[in-house]
Amino acid sequence: MSHPTRFGIMTAPSQVAYPDLLRVWREADALPEIEHAWLFDHLMPIFGDPAGPTFEGWTLLSALAAHTERLRLGVLVTSNRFRPPAVLAKIATTVDVVSGGRLDFGIGVGSRPGHPLARREYDAHGLPFHDAADAVAGLAEALTVIRRLWTSDEPFDAHGAHVRLTGAFASPKPVQRPHPPIMIGGRAASTLRVVAEHADLWNIPGGDLADAVARSALLDRYCADIGRDPASITRSIHLPVSYDDPAATRDAIREAVGAGFSHVVLGLPAPYPACVARWVVDELVAR
Repeated sequence: MSHPTRFGIMTAPSQVAYPDLLRVWREADALPEIEHAWLFDHLMPIFGDPAGPTFEGWTLLSALAAHTERLRLGVLVTSNRFRPPAVLAKIATTVDVVSGGRLDFGIGVGSRPGHPLARREYDAHGLPFHDAADAVAGLAEALTVIRRLWTSDEPFDAHGAHVRLTGAFASPKPVQRPHPPIMIGGRAASTLRVVAEHADLWNIPGGDLADAVARSALLDRYCADIGRDPASITRSIHLPVSYDDPAATRDAIREAVGAGFSHVVLGLPAPYPACVARWVVDELVAR
Protein backbone atom coordinates (compact mmCIF):
# COMPACT_ATOMS: atom_id res chain seq x y z
CA MET A 1 0.00 0.00 0.00
CA SER A 2 1.50 3.33 -1.07
CA HIS A 3 0.45 6.65 0.40
CA PRO A 4 0.30 9.95 -1.49
CA THR A 5 2.33 12.76 0.05
CA ARG A 6 0.16 14.98 2.22
CA PHE A 7 1.49 18.28 3.52
CA GLY A 8 0.42 20.08 6.66
CA ILE A 9 1.58 22.76 9.08
CA MET A 10 2.20 22.88 12.82
CA THR A 11 1.85 26.11 14.77
CA ALA A 12 3.04 25.78 18.36
CA PRO A 13 0.47 27.64 20.52
CA SER A 14 3.18 29.22 22.65
CA GLN A 15 4.90 32.62 22.59
CA VAL A 16 2.25 33.76 20.10
CA ALA A 17 -1.13 35.52 20.12
CA TYR A 18 -4.44 33.87 19.23
CA PRO A 19 -5.22 36.26 16.32
CA ASP A 20 -1.92 35.31 14.69
CA LEU A 21 -2.67 31.59 14.96
CA LEU A 22 -6.18 32.11 13.63
CA ARG A 23 -4.85 34.09 10.65
CA VAL A 24 -2.43 31.33 9.65
CA TRP A 25 -5.02 28.57 9.97
CA ARG A 26 -7.57 30.50 7.93
CA GLU A 27 -4.96 31.14 5.24
CA ALA A 28 -4.05 27.45 5.16
CA ASP A 29 -7.70 26.41 5.06
CA ALA A 30 -8.07 28.23 1.74
CA LEU A 31 -5.14 26.37 0.13
CA PRO A 32 -5.87 22.76 -0.88
CA GLU A 33 -2.15 21.96 -1.09
CA ILE A 34 -2.08 22.17 2.72
CA GLU A 35 -4.20 19.26 3.92
CA HIS A 36 -3.73 19.24 7.69
CA ALA A 37 -2.82 21.53 10.60
CA TRP A 38 -1.59 20.84 14.13
CA LEU A 39 -1.04 22.33 17.56
CA PHE A 40 1.08 20.88 20.38
CA ASP A 41 0.13 19.87 23.91
CA HIS A 42 2.04 21.76 26.59
CA LEU A 43 0.76 23.78 29.50
CA MET A 44 3.83 26.00 29.88
CA PRO A 45 6.48 27.18 27.41
CA ILE A 46 9.17 24.68 26.39
CA PHE A 47 11.07 27.34 24.40
CA GLY A 48 11.58 31.08 24.63
CA ASP A 49 10.48 33.09 27.65
CA PRO A 50 9.63 30.59 30.46
CA ALA A 51 6.94 33.02 31.64
CA GLY A 52 5.50 33.57 28.15
CA PRO A 53 1.99 32.61 27.03
CA THR A 54 1.01 29.04 26.16
CA PHE A 55 -2.55 28.07 25.22
CA GLU A 56 -4.21 24.78 26.16
CA GLY A 57 -4.12 22.73 22.97
CA TRP A 58 -7.52 21.05 22.82
CA THR A 59 -9.49 24.16 23.77
CA LEU A 60 -7.65 26.10 21.08
CA LEU A 61 -8.13 23.29 18.57
CA SER A 62 -11.89 23.43 19.03
CA ALA A 63 -11.86 27.19 18.41
CA LEU A 64 -9.77 26.79 15.25
CA ALA A 65 -12.01 23.94 14.09
CA ALA A 66 -14.98 26.29 14.28
CA HIS A 67 -13.15 28.85 12.10
CA THR A 68 -12.02 26.42 9.37
CA GLU A 69 -13.90 24.27 6.91
CA ARG A 70 -11.52 21.90 5.12
CA LEU A 71 -8.29 21.24 7.02
CA ARG A 72 -7.85 18.02 8.91
CA LEU A 73 -6.64 19.00 12.34
CA GLY A 74 -5.16 17.64 15.53
CA VAL A 75 -2.74 17.92 18.44
CA LEU A 76 0.82 16.74 17.73
CA VAL A 77 0.63 15.00 20.10
CA THR A 78 -1.58 14.90 23.17
CA SER A 79 0.12 13.97 26.42
CA ASN A 80 -1.66 10.94 27.82
CA ARG A 81 -0.43 12.11 31.24
CA PHE A 82 -2.54 15.29 31.24
CA ARG A 83 -6.15 14.06 31.08
CA PRO A 84 -8.02 10.93 32.16
CA PRO A 85 -8.66 8.81 29.04
CA ALA A 86 -12.44 8.89 29.27
CA VAL A 87 -12.37 12.68 29.59
CA LEU A 88 -9.97 12.90 26.65
CA ALA A 89 -12.29 10.72 24.56
CA LYS A 90 -15.13 13.16 25.28
CA ILE A 91 -12.96 16.18 24.41
CA ALA A 92 -11.83 14.61 21.15
CA THR A 93 -15.39 13.69 20.18
CA THR A 94 -16.44 17.29 20.77
CA VAL A 95 -13.71 18.55 18.43
CA ASP A 96 -14.66 15.97 15.80
CA VAL A 97 -18.28 17.14 15.96
CA VAL A 98 -17.35 20.84 15.90
CA SER A 99 -15.09 20.25 12.89
CA GLY A 100 -17.63 18.16 11.01
CA GLY A 101 -15.45 15.04 11.15
CA ARG A 102 -11.97 16.45 10.47
CA LEU A 103 -10.09 15.32 13.59
CA ASP A 104 -6.93 13.23 13.49
CA PHE A 105 -6.46 12.05 17.07
CA GLY A 106 -2.82 12.54 18.00
CA ILE A 107 -1.56 11.06 21.27
CA GLY A 108 1.67 9.98 22.91
CA VAL A 109 3.18 8.93 26.21
CA GLY A 110 3.82 12.51 27.32
CA SER A 111 6.54 15.09 27.74
CA ARG A 112 10.21 14.28 27.65
CA PRO A 113 11.39 13.74 31.23
CA GLY A 114 14.86 15.08 30.44
CA HIS A 115 13.56 18.45 29.23
CA PRO A 116 13.41 20.72 32.30
CA LEU A 117 10.92 23.13 30.77
CA ALA A 118 8.63 20.22 29.90
CA ARG A 119 9.07 18.44 33.22
CA ARG A 120 8.10 21.47 35.31
CA GLU A 121 4.58 21.71 33.88
CA TYR A 122 3.55 18.52 35.69
CA ASP A 123 4.54 19.80 39.12
CA ALA A 124 3.05 23.21 38.34
CA HIS A 125 -0.35 21.69 37.52
CA GLY A 126 -0.43 18.94 40.16
CA LEU A 127 -0.05 16.17 37.58
CA PRO A 128 1.78 12.90 38.35
CA PHE A 129 4.83 12.02 36.29
CA HIS A 130 5.32 8.23 36.22
CA ASP A 131 8.32 6.37 34.88
CA ALA A 132 8.52 5.49 31.18
CA ALA A 133 7.39 1.86 31.47
CA ASP A 134 4.34 2.86 33.49
CA ALA A 135 3.50 5.64 31.06
CA VAL A 136 3.71 3.39 27.98
CA ALA A 137 1.49 0.75 29.58
CA GLY A 138 -0.93 3.52 30.51
CA LEU A 139 -1.03 4.72 26.91
CA ALA A 140 -1.94 1.25 25.64
CA GLU A 141 -4.78 0.95 28.15
CA ALA A 142 -5.97 4.47 27.40
CA LEU A 143 -6.21 3.79 23.68
CA THR A 144 -8.18 0.60 24.26
CA VAL A 145 -10.67 2.46 26.44
CA ILE A 146 -10.91 5.51 24.17
CA ARG A 147 -11.64 3.41 21.12
CA ARG A 148 -14.28 1.47 23.04
CA LEU A 149 -15.94 4.68 24.24
CA TRP A 150 -16.10 5.90 20.65
CA THR A 151 -17.67 2.68 19.36
CA SER A 152 -19.60 0.91 22.13
CA ASP A 153 -23.37 1.18 22.17
CA GLU A 154 -23.58 -0.14 25.73
CA PRO A 155 -22.02 0.98 29.03
CA PHE A 156 -18.98 -1.00 30.12
CA ASP A 157 -16.55 -1.33 33.00
CA ALA A 158 -12.76 -1.26 32.72
CA HIS A 159 -10.53 -2.72 35.41
CA GLY A 160 -7.01 -2.22 34.11
CA ALA A 161 -3.86 -1.44 36.00
CA HIS A 162 -4.02 2.19 34.84
CA VAL A 163 -7.61 2.87 33.76
CA ARG A 164 -10.58 1.95 35.94
CA LEU A 165 -14.09 2.88 34.82
CA THR A 166 -17.57 1.91 35.96
CA GLY A 167 -20.54 2.30 33.66
CA ALA A 168 -18.46 4.04 31.01
CA PHE A 169 -20.46 5.33 28.05
CA ALA A 170 -20.00 8.16 25.59
CA SER A 171 -22.68 10.12 23.75
CA PRO A 172 -22.49 11.61 21.21
CA LYS A 173 -20.15 9.48 19.15
CA PRO A 174 -17.56 11.00 16.81
CA VAL A 175 -18.72 12.01 13.35
CA GLN A 176 -16.06 9.77 11.81
CA ARG A 177 -16.93 6.11 12.05
CA PRO A 178 -15.87 3.85 13.48
CA HIS A 179 -13.67 6.58 15.01
CA PRO A 180 -11.19 9.35 14.09
CA PRO A 181 -7.82 8.17 12.75
CA ILE A 182 -5.34 7.60 15.57
CA MET A 183 -1.86 9.09 15.31
CA ILE A 184 0.72 8.06 17.89
CA GLY A 185 3.93 10.05 18.24
CA GLY A 186 7.18 8.72 19.65
CA ARG A 187 10.40 6.86 18.91
CA ALA A 188 11.02 4.54 21.89
CA ALA A 189 10.83 0.84 21.11
CA SER A 190 8.16 0.32 23.76
CA THR A 191 6.02 3.07 22.23
CA LEU A 192 6.44 1.59 18.76
CA ARG A 193 4.89 -1.64 19.99
CA VAL A 194 1.81 0.38 20.97
CA VAL A 195 1.90 2.06 17.55
CA ALA A 196 1.86 -1.34 15.83
CA GLU A 197 -1.23 -2.36 17.76
CA HIS A 198 -3.27 0.85 17.78
CA ALA A 199 -2.17 3.51 15.26
CA ASP A 200 -3.35 4.55 11.82
CA LEU A 201 -0.52 7.09 11.60
CA TRP A 202 2.86 7.26 13.34
CA ASN A 203 4.77 10.53 13.79
CA ILE A 204 8.40 11.17 14.63
CA PRO A 205 10.48 14.38 14.73
CA GLY A 206 12.68 14.68 11.67
CA GLY A 207 15.86 16.04 13.19
CA ASP A 208 17.72 12.77 12.57
CA LEU A 209 16.39 11.12 9.42
CA ALA A 210 18.63 8.07 9.76
CA ASP A 211 17.17 7.40 13.19
CA ALA A 212 13.63 7.96 11.88
CA VAL A 213 14.24 5.41 9.12
CA ALA A 214 15.64 2.90 11.62
CA ARG A 215 12.65 3.41 13.89
CA SER A 216 10.30 2.94 10.91
CA ALA A 217 12.00 -0.38 10.15
CA LEU A 218 11.58 -1.41 13.80
CA LEU A 219 7.89 -0.56 13.55
CA ASP A 220 7.69 -2.84 10.49
CA ARG A 221 9.07 -5.68 12.61
CA TYR A 222 6.60 -5.09 15.41
CA CYS A 223 3.72 -5.07 12.91
CA ALA A 224 4.94 -8.38 11.49
CA ASP A 225 5.07 -9.83 15.01
CA ILE A 226 1.32 -9.28 15.44
CA GLY A 227 0.35 -10.07 11.85
CA ARG A 228 -0.38 -6.50 10.78
CA ASP A 229 0.55 -5.08 7.38
CA PRO A 230 3.16 -2.37 8.12
CA ALA A 231 1.94 -0.37 5.12
CA SER A 232 -1.39 0.13 6.88
CA ILE A 233 0.32 2.67 9.17
CA THR A 234 1.03 6.01 7.49
CA ARG A 235 4.51 7.33 8.34
CA SER A 236 4.43 10.98 9.45
CA ILE A 237 7.38 13.27 10.09
CA HIS A 238 7.66 16.72 11.64
CA LEU A 239 10.17 18.99 9.89
CA PRO A 240 11.13 22.48 11.08
CA VAL A 241 10.77 25.24 8.49
CA SER A 242 13.42 27.87 7.80
CA TYR A 243 12.01 31.07 6.31
CA ASP A 244 15.56 32.23 5.54
CA ASP A 245 16.70 29.00 3.87
CA PRO A 246 13.75 27.36 2.12
CA ALA A 247 16.12 25.29 -0.03
CA ALA A 248 17.34 23.46 3.08
CA THR A 249 13.75 22.75 4.09
CA ARG A 250 12.96 21.50 0.57
CA ASP A 251 15.96 19.16 0.77
CA ALA A 252 14.73 17.80 4.11
CA ILE A 253 11.25 17.24 2.65
CA ARG A 254 12.64 15.45 -0.39
CA GLU A 255 14.81 13.16 1.73
CA ALA A 256 11.98 12.34 4.13
CA VAL A 257 9.48 11.57 1.37
CA GLY A 258 12.10 9.43 -0.36
CA ALA A 259 12.55 7.50 2.88
CA GLY A 260 8.85 6.63 3.01
CA PHE A 261 7.39 9.45 5.11
CA SER A 262 4.31 10.49 3.17
CA HIS A 263 2.63 12.61 5.85
CA VAL A 264 4.74 15.76 6.24
CA VAL A 265 4.13 18.24 9.06
CA LEU A 266 5.95 21.53 8.50
CA GLY A 267 6.69 23.34 11.75
CA LEU A 268 6.22 27.08 11.33
CA PRO A 269 8.17 29.27 13.76
CA ALA A 270 6.58 32.47 15.06
CA PRO A 271 6.39 35.31 14.31
CA TYR A 272 4.59 34.29 11.15
CA PRO A 273 5.32 36.29 7.99
CA ALA A 274 2.40 37.78 6.09
CA CYS A 275 0.74 35.19 3.84
CA VAL A 276 2.91 32.45 5.34
CA ALA A 277 0.61 29.65 4.21
CA ARG A 278 0.90 30.79 0.59
CA TRP A 279 4.69 30.97 1.09
CA VAL A 280 4.66 27.35 2.29
CA VAL A 281 2.82 26.26 -0.84
CA ASP A 282 4.93 28.27 -3.27
CA GLU A 283 8.35 27.69 -1.69
CA LEU A 284 8.06 24.24 -0.13
CA VAL A 285 5.15 22.21 -1.47
CA ALA A 286 4.88 23.15 -5.14
CA ARG A 287 8.61 23.16 -5.97
